Amino acid sequence: MTLIRSCAFLALSLGVMVFLGVTTLPTLLLARRLAARVPFWFAGVQLFLLDVVAGLRIEVRGRNNLPDGPALIAVKHQSALETYALVRLFPDACFIIKQEIVRIPVVGWFISAMDCLAIDRSAGLSALRRILGHAATVASEGRCMVIFPEGTRTAPGERVAYQRGVAGLYAALGVPVVPVALNSGVFWPRRQIRKTPGCAVMSFLEAIPPALPRARFMEELESRIESGTRELVAEARNRG
Repeated sequence: MTLIRSCAFLALSLGVMVFLGVTTLPTLLLARRLAARVPFWFAGVQLFLLDVVAGLRIEVRGRNNLPDGPALIAVKHQSALETYALVRLFPDACFIIKQEIVRIPVVGWFISAMDCLAIDRSAGLSALRRILGHAATVASEGRCMVIFPEGTRTAPGERVAYQRGVAGLYAALGVPVVPVALNSGVFWPRRQIRKTPGCAVMSFLEAIPPALPRARFMEELESRIESGTRELVAEARNRG
């Protein structure tokens, strides 16, 4: 039954993607601001379908840890589930993503319409300068930035080195960093169709204040995210 529900979700999800892609394609040329809302709508439909069809929903904890002003939201990444939730929670945020994503036909075009920073990791210092310049503008407008510090999705229990770019942003912007732990990979494994019904958790942890030394910041960020994620993964597996 779980596999059937997962396949049904996939079919409906693709159908919605095609429908929105076709019906809203003209907005990319005629109404760029409206085109930027399409990913927001799509994320909402995805969360609805995941809940109703696949029986998978997401609980958000620790919203009180989000500061009132600009901040860098550093998120553990295990599945697309948290991406949908983040797009809905932070519709005005700037998302830092891999350049490969915006190269995807149609999907990438709409993502490009959002205020995203697509990173070419082979560009080196030139990419970092562009990121810092754009990030400074975002912070001056009082908005948040969302970054996945590992740069890719990881399975529960898997460890990937945290990218240095998050430390560069932290040092340059002088804003608090909110670590985010989650356990979505328990329910939606990487590169798998099957989605286990249940309630995944995404938790905003206590913010890291500005101006820590670089090494201490990276140690603190990784420690909080990884320990928080371990606790949430254990919680999910104990429930199962």
